[in-house]
Amino acid sequence: MGYMALAGLLFCVLNTIARSLAQDLDPFQTQFLRYLAGFVVLLPLMVRTGLAAWRPHDLKGQGWRGLVHTAGLLMWFWALPHVPLADMTAIGFTGPIFIMAGAVLFLGEPMVRARWVAAGIGFVGVGIVVAPQFTGTAGGTWTLVMLASAPLFAASFLITKALTRRDRPEVIVAWQAITVSVFTLPFALAGWTSPTAAQWGWFLLTGLLGSAGHWCLTEAFRLADMSATQPVKFIDMVWASFLGWVVFAEVPATTTFAGAAVIFAATTWIARREARAR
Repeated sequence: MGYMALAGLLFCVLNTIARSLAQDLDPFQTQFLRYLAGFVVLLPLMVRTGLAAWRPHDLKGQGWRGLVHTAGLLMWFWALPHVPLADMTAIGFTGPIFIMAGAVLFLGEPMVRARWVAAGIGFVGVGIVVAPQFTGTAGGTWTLVMLASAPLFAASFLITKALTRRDRPEVIVAWQAITVSVFTLPFALAGWTSPTAAQWGWFLLTGLLGSAGHWCLTEAFRLADMSATQPVKFIDMVWASFLGWVVFAEVPATTTFAGAAVIFAATTWIARREARAR
């Protein structure tokens, strides 16, 4: 749960930077450079330890994971410049429902009622946050586009959990950066604009944050049932609301605070319950 919470914070900072970059660059180019930078920051470590140590045991699985994740990213980054940061994070919270169902159906994890209760309460909190967006406006359309990426990301994370049985977390993270960079390159070239020196620096930072975040995420999946880690993801709402306010001057609505309170209550309850179970 600690790894999951840290991953959420890292991804919220990453999304803040990526959303800012996507205001000036093509969203698909932003997506490609973010994952290319993730590979670049890992390259010195790969060379130092020897490339043979980074060869995956399940190359086909790594390829499928990259393909599915890319499909989700294309919709996510397409909508990224048009959706407020807090709402964007809240939309991502629909993923745990798909992940928990998939973990039971495809990975054979036990169906623990308390985890589903916590996820259900958290999902209600998300609904409180995003409900004002569904008004038939253009903002609601972009919200739906981003929402469509949730089941694809869930499938990607389920594949990740399966991959942890044979490959180390750092190997999975490296191959995700490689495969997503390859699959997104054609979309990036279509609207390519040369980044400035400052933008290259920000992309390197997103690569570092993304690689660290995915390592924490993969380590959490390796150590625990996926369904046990998912309710913790809802606390990202707090990070996103704060960063949206500081960076983009997006003042969270009353519904955002109300939804965040519901999410925080559900997360705290399930975290304490899982700790006692341990």
